[in-house]
Amino acid sequence: MSTDHPSIAPLGPVTGAAAPAAPSRSGGAAAAGFDQLLTRKLQPAEAPSALRWSAHAVQRLSQRQIAVTPEMQQRLEGAVEKLAAKGGRESIVLVDRMAFVVSVTNRTVITAVDQAGMRDQVFTNIDSAVLS
Repeated sequence: MSTDHPSIAPLGPVTGAAAPAAPSRSGGAAAAGFDQLLTRKLQPAEAPSALRWSAHAVQRLSQRQIAVTPEMQQRLEGAVEKLAAKGGRESIVLVDRMAFVVSVTNRTVITAVDQAGMRDQVFTNIDSAVLS
C-alpha cells in the first residue's frame, strides 16, 4: 500500500490572504462590522422627514373648510419634533383654534378638527398633547 495521496496537496505558507469571513446568522452576506455600526449610530441624525397628511385628514380639512397656512404647517412640524423628542406616539396638537391628531411615530396627521367640531369631540388613544 502506498502512503501517497495524489488528491491531497501539501499546504504551503499562506501570504497576504485574508481570513475567511465568518458566516452570518442570516445566511446572506456577512453582517456589517462593529466599527461600521458604531460609526452609523454616532453620526448626527438626518433631518426629520416632512410631515405627511393622511387621506382622512385631507378629507376633514376639505369638509370643515380648514386652511392650513405655511406658518401653521411649520408650527405643527415643530410641535411634532418636540413630541418625538419627549417620546410621544399618538398626540393631539392644538394650533390656534384647531386640533390635529398626529401619529408622531409615522409623522402623519391623522385628522383635523376646527373649534366648532371640538365641542362634541372625544379624543381617545392619545398619549400626549402640545399647544403650539
